Amino acid sequence: MTTLLVYVVVLVVVGGLLFMLVSLVFGRGEEMAPLPAGTTATVLPERDVRGVDVRELKFQQVVRGYKASEVDWALDRLAGEIDELRSRLEPEPEPEPAPVPATPHPDHEDENP
Repeated sequence: MTTLLVYVVVLVVVGGLLFMLVSLVFGRGEEMAPLPAGTTATVLPERDVRGVDVRELKFQQVVRGYKASEVDWALDRLAGEIDELRSRLEPEPEPEPAPVPATPHPDHEDENP
């Protein structure tokens, strides 16, 4: 029983040391350096958002995922751009013609006096 316990402790210690070594050598796996506090990598052009702009969006990661305010901002911008593009594509509704009052034809005279 003692031998099994020693094997487990040695295995945990060696695994922990390997994990720390790999973490130090390879880092946290981020492609970008951490951002300074109060800044964001989330950038969209002022107008004419294109597919490549959306594909290049980067959101700051926080403890529980992405920063919600950045995602909300990007979605609002994209929704506005989509609405604008759709309004350009849709034809403007033609105004309904004004109703013409019914008037008797001048050639037809009223036969009833």
